[in-house]
Amino acid sequence: MDIEKKRTPIREKAQMVPQTVKGEDGFVKVDTSWGKIQPIQAHKNVRTVDEIELHKYLEQKWPVVDARTPDFYKTSTIPGSKNIPHTEIVERIRELDKDRPTIFFCNGPQCPQSPTAIKNLLEAGYPAEMILYYRGGMHDWVTLGLPIEEGK
Repeated sequence: MDIEKKRTPIREKAQMVPQTVKGEDGFVKVDTSWGKIQPIQAHKNVRTVDEIELHKYLEQKWPVVDARTPDFYKTSTIPGSKNIPHTEIVERIRELDKDRPTIFFCNGPQCPQSPTAIKNLLEAGYPAEMILYYRGGMHDWVTLGLPIEEGK
């Protein structure tokens, strides 16, 4: 049986990024109904990273790309990330760091935006070893209580 058939039905107005609960520090509301579950790997030659590795990247000011659309990015993002929407990634390929791999993320395990960006980069000839995938995205980052900021 398809795993998607076991999930909570999609709400008409889904909330893709967990939202804080006012007056309840550390609590967030999570909508589990949206999107389609993404594989743990975006591509067989692209390594998936966790929050610990992403954190180390951010501390070193290495490249992290939020592949979501600007409206999501402006609402909240992982501090230190740069927004290059998945729809623009090939056109903006020159903005990627040529000296070290870039971590790509989006809304989370149900979101296809960073996997789409990765697929498009690979099809454009970008080397797989220069791409890392943070599947947890904003969903896992927020639910783990890690810091966020409004996109610039």
